[in-house]
Amino acid sequence: MTAKTNCSKADKDPAGWMPPAESATCTHLVDWTATKLRWNLSADETEQSALLELAEPCAESTVEYEPAT
Repeated sequence: MTAKTNCSKADKDPAGWMPPAESATCTHLVDWTATKLRWNLSADETEQSALLELAEPCAESTVEYEPAT
């Protein structure tokens, strides 16, 4: 990720920012979801809707995580 891309992302969730390369969509969504699950973080309604919609083409992806202790 370039510094410019990182700055445009800031602290936005997938409802507000996705990587510019479509090839990175599923990886980004899997990593985002795994982090939320690992740390037992909530997602608001807008974020949940965006995740579900954006993940449609990622049916073959698997989210793996280890709960934080």
